[in-house]
Amino acid sequence: MQGNRLMVRLVVAAWAGLCVGLSSAVAAGELARPSYTAMPSIELGLQVAGERHLFWTLPDYFSPSANYATRRHWGELYVKPGVKLGQRLDGGVSVYAEVSAVGSATLAKDPFEAGNTGRLSLESAVAGLRFSQSGGDAQAQPQRLDLSFGAQPYAVGTGMLIANGGSNGFVRGALKLGPRKAWAQSAIARWHSGPLQGELFHLVPNEQPDGDSGTRLAGAVLSYQPEPGRQLGLSWGRVTASNAPYPQAAPGGEGAPQIIEGGRGGLSFLYGFARWPVRADVLPGLWLGADLALQRHRRLDMRAWGARIEAGLDWAQLPWRPQLVLGLQSLSGDDPDTARLERFDPLYYEGSPGAWASGSKASMVYINSNVRALQIRLVLHPSPRDIVTVYLAHLRANELRSPLQFGQATRPQSANGAPSLVAGVLQAHLADDAFVKYTRVLNPNTYLTLGVSASFPGEGMQRLLGGNAKTWTGWIANVVWAY
Repeated sequence: MQGNRLMVRLVVAAWAGLCVGLSSAVAAGELARPSYTAMPSIELGLQVAGERHLFWTLPDYFSPSANYATRRHWGELYVKPGVKLGQRLDGGVSVYAEVSAVGSATLAKDPFEAGNTGRLSLESAVAGLRFSQSGGDAQAQPQRLDLSFGAQPYAVGTGMLIANGGSNGFVRGALKLGPRKAWAQSAIARWHSGPLQGELFHLVPNEQPDGDSGTRLAGAVLSYQPEPGRQLGLSWGRVTASNAPYPQAAPGGEGAPQIIEGGRGGLSFLYGFARWPVRADVLPGLWLGADLALQRHRRLDMRAWGARIEAGLDWAQLPWRPQLVLGLQSLSGDDPDTARLERFDPLYYEGSPGAWASGSKASMVYINSNVRALQIRLVLHPSPRDIVTVYLAHLRANELRSPLQFGQATRPQSANGAPSLVAGVLQAHLADDAFVKYTRVLNPNTYLTLGVSASFPGEGMQRLLGGNAKTWTGWIANVVWAY
């Protein structure tokens, strides 16, 4: 934490110095107005939400003495003010800085029993240098080098592993609105040459104060993007430090999972991603996408993988301009019949519907490990200001008797008259999710969103609850204003 405070002070000092320098230069008449920019911004969000039969009533079955309320309503809010500054220097050099803060709160208690709480914290505090060089002739590619340091958002590819650097909910409030995205610390170098881009990164996540795992990540990315909608990329990275533990299935799935202390530290990954239009001459809106991640470990015998394939079709010429995306994503689970660890670590993935959430409601229970999801997304535009989105998901476990998240569903059972412990599920079908969302553009700065959702328990969950699992339903209503 002391390092975080020092980093914030250094970046804020650099930002303040830039402000003073710009003001002095303008006052002295030494700086032409077009050479600098100052862009203040502010974002506000308000939401109310309700849930019924939370977590398919799992708490009623496993912890009846806790008196957990499986029906509840709560509110969330946040405000995010910020400012971006930039200054063009001679020789194609620019300096820039950004500072923003987040104040967030939850009123009443959310599904994780957190409520009537909130926090004000730094979101972005970044300073950077940008070097641009135009080609000497018409055939040469323009080049740009961007160096930045501080607290800032950053994502790799489609967000399968590295996207959401900020933690929300619990003592910070605003669990579902999720206003925090920035990493607590980052050092990022970006190089562009035409459609080619290379990146080097070092990241420290902005985790909950009482749950900071001390995780540090470093890696590199190389991507090719000749135009929007066409992208190929490859990334390599390593967790250089972490206290986060790993669960491993008990031999044969009989017994509680073994906990590997500090298991995340030493993880390395290779991640490839692609999205490309196909057969533009036949179906102009058809595209295919693919993601593949392989994970190994410096200290542990680990072989984990995750993958997704997608196909999308945009009918831009039809009424309501429908967009349909069909995807199958699968993240490996730990095989209880091997001594090797096969559990996929999703790291800091983008877990919103339409990104990497495995289902809509079920994604609050199942992190992206030991789960397979067949998902459909349909987007309709009844008018230029109205958007209707339908999400459907069918969820299954990849490995039976194996943790679905950290120790989830560890319970006693009787085998041949003798008591034993098992984890995970005994039937692969977990749930079927449906989520319908309506968004109205009230004006260019204000958006209204209404949504209803339901999660229907599969055979795996029904067996877990002795056939008493209930359909989990919910709704949201929010307004977001950004300027």
